[in-house]
Amino acid sequence: MDILPAIDLRGGKVVRLMQGDYTRQKTYSPDPAEVARQFVAAGAKWIHVVDLDAARSGKCVNGESVRSICRAVEAKIELGGGARDEQSIDAMLGMGVSRVVVGSAAMKDWPWFERLILRHNDLAGMIALGLDARDGMLAVHGWTEQLETAAVEVAARIKGWPLCAIVATDISRDGMLEGVNIEAIAEIIAATDVPVIASGGVSSLADVRACKRIGCAGAIVGRAWYEGKIDLAQACKIADEDEDTAEA
Repeated sequence: MDILPAIDLRGGKVVRLMQGDYTRQKTYSPDPAEVARQFVAAGAKWIHVVDLDAARSGKCVNGESVRSICRAVEAKIELGGGARDEQSIDAMLGMGVSRVVVGSAAMKDWPWFERLILRHNDLAGMIALGLDARDGMLAVHGWTEQLETAAVEVAARIKGWPLCAIVATDISRDGMLEGVNIEAIAEIIAATDVPVIASGGVSSLADVRACKRIGCAGAIVGRAWYEGKIDLAQACKIADEDEDTAEA
């Protein structure tokens, strides 16, 4: 399992939102590249980056911050926020990231997303589907618009697709340090064969172990690291352990 420490960008700074609420923001650093270096020093092989401005508006304003992260570290970068069409996806990959998370655009135009994944083999291996849910129901556009579609239903729909991952976020847990919604994530894992990355609420090493136990391909760590609640090096070590050692 991979641990993906998170860098959420707004106005070029590293911030965190409470439950995705843009009015409840805490700023942690003016230097995203330095934060990325700290993550890699702790053992992170992937970094999860979100352009919060682009997630809400669809316009990339944090491109230079993303490029600075890519230049600063050798870790792989997963970027979400603003992937609205093939041109924006190409632009995001052109910044140097390894993987782009597509969320809102897929939910708004499913036929387009299906064509993107099933007909463009050159892109499929670099695309993850973002499933962001409140009480199991999906939300889009920076979580400002609620849909009447269940995350588990979409996960089942893409079974067998050549996607590199699903990034499954429980919005109610995000930034709240309340633990992962293991039951909801386990349902998504059971519904599909696409690797699932858990996001939202990872606040302890016990959460990391729980994610590993149910078969997550990865777990995103955000506010818990910024506020000193979790040792990232230990989290990475647990994620790398074989199953017998991890259970012990």
